[in-house]
Amino acid sequence: MDEPSSKWFLESSHSHPSPSSSPPLLSLPLSSASSWPRRSRCSSGFTDMDGVTSSSLFPLQRCKTVHLVRHAQGIHNVKGEKDSRAYLSPDLFDAPLTPLGWDQVDNLRKHIRACGLSKKIQLVITSPLLRTMQTAVGVFGGDSYSDGVNVPALMVENVGNSSRPAISSLNCPPFIAVESCREHLGVRPCDKRRNISEYRHLFPAIDFSLIENDEDILWKADVRETNEEVAARGVKFINWLWTRKENEIVVVSHSGLLYHTLKLFGSDCHPIVKEEISKHLANCELRSMVLVDRSMLGSDSCYSNYPGLPR
Repeated sequence: MDEPSSKWFLESSHSHPSPSSSPPLLSLPLSSASSWPRRSRCSSGFTDMDGVTSSSLFPLQRCKTVHLVRHAQGIHNVKGEKDSRAYLSPDLFDAPLTPLGWDQVDNLRKHIRACGLSKKIQLVITSPLLRTMQTAVGVFGGDSYSDGVNVPALMVENVGNSSRPAISSLNCPPFIAVESCREHLGVRPCDKRRNISEYRHLFPAIDFSLIENDEDILWKADVRETNEEVAARGVKFINWLWTRKENEIVVVSHSGLLYHTLKLFGSDCHPIVKEEISKHLANCELRSMVLVDRSMLGSDSCYSNYPGLPR
């Protein structure tokens, strides 16, 4: 597997920055836990870090803030936790959210509004499965949709027999569906998507133009992606983010894709930081990270840089 060209740094594990704060550009990469510097108090009042550089400094234009969200509880989660064989049931095809899952969506929506994050998001990327798109539009979409408004709805009413009202695409960031942030492909019907033409009717304002095939040709009934294949796909997806101009991005994805991708990162950090980066996400958990471009994948200049007076 190729080495990741980007690096994750934890911005906030369970909380989010205020609207006025900038994403931190300092991280704590370490070769091992034993190299963690000893702290002692100097007479000057500064902490003596033994001269060890345990922070990293990166240009602002080489950083993006990425807010990772695992979808809310789906019916497959409930059935599968009781009996793992249920994941093979055709009845769980493209599993929708449960009523509890929608409660989780509502709670996260309240949180992102209360902390100001909703005003900062420039783009929402979602896996093209029912449960991820329901989560994405429910958390980051507009308010209830009104007939007669000359904009398409993000979601029509009662998608997935949810009894939920339609959701407006007004006053919210753009949404795009991307195949490469899907869950493990193959075998389990809950991870097979519907035809894109059907999704376009259910989620009119989501942009599906990056998906080439109407039918789900990636999902195979008898072959399931390995964890290594999922992680490699996840790394390619992360590197693809550098083709986007947006610097504050939400990604709504799945447990397997997120876990196996994230555990490739943070090996040069303190073990606690590594754990904060790579541990499993709970249903509807949001984890905010700073993505650093170490290989010139992006090309943007920093809006605040100034070259100085001419000589």
